[in-house]
Amino acid sequence: MAEVKVPELAESITEGTIASWLKQKGDRVEKGENILELETDKVNVEVISEEAGVITELKAEEGDTVEVGQVIAIVEDNGEAGGSSEEKSEDTSKEEEGEANESKESEKSSDKEEKKEEAPKDDSKESGEEESSDDSERIVATPSARRMAREKGIDLSDINASDPRGLVRSQDVDNHGKQPEKSEAPKKEEQPQKQTSGKPEKPVVREKMSRRRQTIAKRLLEVSQSTAMLTTFNEVDMTNLMELRKRKKDEFQERHDGTRLGFMSFFTKASVAALRKYPAVNAEIDGEDLVMKQFYDIGVAVSTDEGLVVPVVRDCDRKTFAEIESDIVDMAKKAQNKKLGLDDMTGGSFTITNGGVFGSLMSTPIINGTQAAILGMHTIQKRPVAIDDEKMENRPMMYIALSYDHRVIDGKEAVGFLKTIKDLIENPEDLLLEG
Repeated sequence: MAEVKVPELAESITEGTIASWLKQKGDRVEKGENILELETDKVNVEVISEEAGVITELKAEEGDTVEVGQVIAIVEDNGEAGGSSEEKSEDTSKEEEGEANESKESEKSSDKEEKKEEAPKDDSKESGEEESSDDSERIVATPSARRMAREKGIDLSDINASDPRGLVRSQDVDNHGKQPEKSEAPKKEEQPQKQTSGKPEKPVVREKMSRRRQTIAKRLLEVSQSTAMLTTFNEVDMTNLMELRKRKKDEFQERHDGTRLGFMSFFTKASVAALRKYPAVNAEIDGEDLVMKQFYDIGVAVSTDEGLVVPVVRDCDRKTFAEIESDIVDMAKKAQNKKLGLDDMTGGSFTITNGGVFGSLMSTPIINGTQAAILGMHTIQKRPVAIDDEKMENRPMMYIALSYDHRVIDGKEAVGFLKTIKDLIENPEDLLLEG
């Protein structure tokens, strides 16, 4: 017998959620075969069986949260696929017992119904109803009260007697006419309470948030509450970069085995140059220490069906434009296919997010984790630009944004960082000298 346990995932991950069982109870598995998919805060992990055999027990269901080291399944090497004969015999015996019990219960219920039909009708209820109606007609009241009730058209049975013996007096009849005004107020107050306390009349769909979406919500809230986040903006004239890309993209693609020349590699290289010039943007706070990072691992935000993920492109200062473009494409494919590993998403020093692919004109991106800043790219839109005092042209312009932790980065550094990005993108040839 072998126990299948939740494996060690990463230092910061202690639990996960069972997304789906790839094998069920009674299925045969081979050593190293995947038996379930585990959803963690960052990626989905497939858990394998360390031994060959038959799954005889599943100790958790889909959607359950399990901790690292927890036993979630039992695999027996001598088990029979589809369940053991003992289990089958137990199941059949239970079914037979259930059928027998059902037949006994049905017989008992039929006997009870027959007895009820045979039992004589109880006339006491009818007589009781007649007595109660007679009692309602013979209400004890004073002659003056009866006369006043007839004059006002009030039924004596509707009057609440103040006398403990039930004797209706004239003042009771007189007070009865004043009660409706008093009783109307609470009815009006009760009406809105019924509307608010009832179920919503409009159709809604309620579904549980995925573990990844819960983590994204938690992390973003933590960042917004634990940092002094501020955003500064600038705009970039994309004319020169777009012309350069238009001239070189075919040659670039042929030379680098089909890798396309995009804008992300230019912004990544420009970010590395700006980080070198303003090292505080590449830092983070650790307790009372300021950690100045001497490496340039750039996270690139990628949108998936389950939310935003940020895989990291390593050593961007040492890689060519083609290598950066290739890495970004590979990371995006792995993200869409849920194949990202934990190593692909940890250890970044700076992040770039491109809301422009969705048409965003301007936004204030939220800092990623413990990093000090994030660069936001936006859609390219033609706008009239003053070339000189007498000339204006329609130019392809992009707003860029830098959200930064004001505890680490001063406004002067943030503005200078963004200005460096702008200058390098508007003069892309300078990036060749930087890189």
